[in-house]
Amino acid sequence: MDISARKPSLTGYVDATSNQYLTLTANAKKVIKEMGDKPLEVTSYVNLLDNRFWYGKPEQRNIDLARWEPYLRYKPDIGFKYVYYYDSPVDKNFFKYNPGVGLAQLAERYAKSFKVNLRSFETPAEIGKTIDLRPEKNRYVMELQYNGRKTFLRLFDDRDVFPSETETSAALKRLMKAKLPKIAFVQGESERSIDKMGDRHFKYLTNEITFRYSLVNQGFDVSKIFLDDEDIPGDITALVIADPKMAFDSISRRKIERYIADGGNLLIAGEPGRQDIVNPLLAALGVKMMDGMMVEKNKDFSPVLVQPYLTQDAAAITKQLRDDFNDSLVIAMHGAAGLSVSAGGPFMAIPLAMTDGKNSWNKKIRPDENMIEMAEDEETPRSMGGSMISIGDGSESGGRHKKAEASDPDPDMLRYDPGKGDQRGPLSAIVGLTRKINGREQRIVVAGDADFLSNAELGRYNIKTCNFDFSTAIFSWFAHGEFPIDTSRPPSQDKRLNITDSGLAFLKVMLMGILPGLLLVFGSVLLIRRKRK
Repeated sequence: MDISARKPSLTGYVDATSNQYLTLTANAKKVIKEMGDKPLEVTSYVNLLDNRFWYGKPEQRNIDLARWEPYLRYKPDIGFKYVYYYDSPVDKNFFKYNPGVGLAQLAERYAKSFKVNLRSFETPAEIGKTIDLRPEKNRYVMELQYNGRKTFLRLFDDRDVFPSETETSAALKRLMKAKLPKIAFVQGESERSIDKMGDRHFKYLTNEITFRYSLVNQGFDVSKIFLDDEDIPGDITALVIADPKMAFDSISRRKIERYIADGGNLLIAGEPGRQDIVNPLLAALGVKMMDGMMVEKNKDFSPVLVQPYLTQDAAAITKQLRDDFNDSLVIAMHGAAGLSVSAGGPFMAIPLAMTDGKNSWNKKIRPDENMIEMAEDEETPRSMGGSMISIGDGSESGGRHKKAEASDPDPDMLRYDPGKGDQRGPLSAIVGLTRKINGREQRIVVAGDADFLSNAELGRYNIKTCNFDFSTAIFSWFAHGEFPIDTSRPPSQDKRLNITDSGLAFLKVMLMGILPGLLLVFGSVLLIRRKRK
């Protein structure tokens, strides 16, 4: 069923909040203004068998339009359509909980439960003629269409469910951009995957459509590239090389070197024990992964879990990182090598994350693979809420962190021995590199660890970290701040209560004595008068 919603005619607006909380932020209004007078069409595809159907029921339509009210204020020519259908959710448990029941029979049950007419819903065959929603897992999704271009605006598996101003603005801006920011991830040498849910991989960061902070929901396109039979595209925003386990062949290596020489942006993240694979790529950058690995003395965690702090240069990348810097948040890095930067190199080096130098140092040992390696492919149960992914089984250290943090550390790991080549910090854990080339600024990030971008570390809950803010900021830096859209607001002004000791005593007497006394007298009088009558 295809239903068009009525558009508003004439509406006046007054936002009386102190920080204009009910009004779009400046960046969101800028995106709307750039759209001009060309109409925007929003088509909501609502699946009866999706557990988000309740949000898209016909009775919820006015609530849905109210969510678009801030945008209609500045662009009243937004049209709304609602298409209702039923199809199997891309959920491996759906038929598990409904054994032996056909799709049409299930749809009848759901329609009866929701008290809706099944004949008003398109069948899988009918909806398939219009659009293929299987890549969207047949979930409730909005398709935005503007000036002949389309993009999806999704619902998410968190407590807010619907897209915020940030995701909505990113989707609208995508409709107007001729060239979208694209991040290409190198594959083929056992690098971290963007398609796997295992702890060590990068799916949540990159393309998990149910997670609002994934790059694909913040305006970016992501793709994979196999250098043994593909050239590096010239239109990408950045290339990512994340923890290759095998050395690149000569052809692939020349492609990377040529990409760097041409001024391409790059994120390269290595791991301790694989310096011989990564360092040849870093040689032209004037950066080197130090031998051994960094360790940190901490009574709660394994020494291989180092927690470097943000630098002032990192804090300048985004507003969120500035807040994280002011709050002294750390980046959790599970198994990391220190970085050394050569003086007089071709790039200007900017330390982005540094160890404190007091409780951590670089230990010149050959790292034990079993000690620092994350789980390869298993899926750890996760439940996403807000900006955090909770991982684990309810123990203090969820999921794969048990191996790193449950056992007592090797005493030799915590013994600083400069005679054996140990080097105390502060040490660089992540470095940014810049230079002017071919009329633009080339930006490169080198990290001595790849785990800080992983599914597991983005969901770590037993340390207050800024891993996700930092990882998002890296790609924002590559895109020159174009995406994600900054929709942050100034802090509330009325958030502090100044009171003296005498004022506190007065409030105590008033709230605990006079006010209860008055209520007691009023109640007593009321009861006496009632009894007399």
